Amino acid sequence: MKHLFAHGCTAATYRWLIRFFWLALIMWVALTFRQHGISNDEYVQHTYGQMLLDWYQSGFKDQDAFHYRNLYLYGGLFDIIAAALDPYIPIMIWDIRHLLSALFGLLGFYGVSRFAHLLGGERLALLAMSLLFLTVSWSGTMFTHTKDVPFATCMLWALYATALVVRDMENVSGKAIVLLGFAVGGALGLRVGGAFAVIYLVLLVILRVLLDYKQARTPIWSRLLRMVVVLLPAAVLAFVFMAMCWPWSVIEPDNLLEAAKSFSHFDFNMQTIANGVVYNISEVPRSYLFQYLAVKLPEAALLGILSIPLLWLAGRHAVCLADQPTRMTMLTLLVGILFPLVFVMDDRPALYNGVRHFTFLLPLLAIFSAWAIVAVWQALAQSRLHARAAYQALWAGVISGLMLVTLVDIVQLHPYQYVRLNRLAGEHAQFKWEGDYWSSALRVATDQLTEMKLPARDKPYWVAACVDTPQIEPYLDGRFSVTRRWDEADFFLSTTNMHCHDVMKGKLIGGVQRQGMWLAVIKDRRHLQGADRLASPAKN
Repeated sequence: MKHLFAHGCTAATYRWLIRFFWLALIMWVALTFRQHGISNDEYVQHTYGQMLLDWYQSGFKDQDAFHYRNLYLYGGLFDIIAAALDPYIPIMIWDIRHLLSALFGLLGFYGVSRFAHLLGGERLALLAMSLLFLTVSWSGTMFTHTKDVPFATCMLWALYATALVVRDMENVSGKAIVLLGFAVGGALGLRVGGAFAVIYLVLLVILRVLLDYKQARTPIWSRLLRMVVVLLPAAVLAFVFMAMCWPWSVIEPDNLLEAAKSFSHFDFNMQTIANGVVYNISEVPRSYLFQYLAVKLPEAALLGILSIPLLWLAGRHAVCLADQPTRMTMLTLLVGILFPLVFVMDDRPALYNGVRHFTFLLPLLAIFSAWAIVAVWQALAQSRLHARAAYQALWAGVISGLMLVTLVDIVQLHPYQYVRLNRLAGEHAQFKWEGDYWSSALRVATDQLTEMKLPARDKPYWVAACVDTPQIEPYLDGRFSVTRRWDEADFFLSTTNMHCHDVMKGKLIGGVQRQGMWLAVIKDRRHLQGADRLASPAKN
């Protein structure tokens, strides 16, 4: 496969382009990490991180972390780091968390670069990183999805290390073993779903042994035993690192199983929406994740994935000629993509917030779609078609145009680009899918409210919000106080996700707009009387 990508600009040119890409990424993170609002789960997650830190600082005596809501079912890798940094960085803890999450996101970009390089060198690495940036469910969420993005990054690096293991087998380097241990331990130290990484590793090592036996009659059982010995240090390192990040998981022998059972059938009273149809999160169709991937992935990536049949017709000989290690790298990538999708189809777990709980698929899909795009371009170059240069130019032009369209949308929606839907969603699709479900736009809406000149009065102005109180309270000044008695509220703040803004009446006096869409609203309710002050059900 690698020779598919051997032509074009020199490797040195691509390396310089990648350096410029990294410079732009770092500047983007540094300039924008303070523009995002507090997500729904951040308050409890930070509290959990502080409790875990207290457990360590108390000499393992303070057990509060192991009884705090259901947070003990999660690992605390990210939250411990954020809580430890809080006293030493003179900015709001929420901005610290967003910057730390963005750094995990950047580590994900680097993982994509390294994995793509295994398959096709610098050109594929650059294109894969570009497609990941255009995937708004990654680049638009990497500041605020403080559980999902770090978990996805650890899963990506675990799969990359797995690719190195199944490529080199007994000759795998010590660095790859250490990387595998930390990556798997980090994934498990965030969510029990990190067990997927262990399953991938076991399946792929067994498959490699069987393929080698078929081709060269190498022994099966002795090789498997040797691989157990080779991988044992990684297993020990992963277990220790997981235990450090998630101590509850090792306090009792069956705690890991309890966490796995809880998350495979996790449910509470909440609704989601897909293509205009509202579901309870435990009753979503098997197609839910696929529908969201279809409307959230950038158009260029979708075209790349859909071009696989064309690639097979035009360039299957190149795939067949690929060496065993390269084919195993591609197989590793495919297992990382297909296994979770099959799991969703079979197990039907509770799903909501679109692709959020499967964010770890997005870097892999960026790599795969980039591989397909470049492979089709090179297959056209090697085909017997007349005017094949024209077909190449057409292919490159279409992909470039689609990427440009997505980039323009990102610029126009910033910093709320994660609400973007691609053109497959159609026009007026805002309320057919989940939008700003983390209510990030309320940070700006709250700033607008505090900047308004209001008559002075002895009691505070009461603010109701279609979010958890900690999401807006840090941004309000002393004139305002958040109330849960919405009928008494003077002002109402809400995002437009799932029609929550329609729950309360009031005069629209501000909010956040992008591309003609209201993402958040501020309503003045001071003039309302009687029944007009009462809440009404959302339109869902």
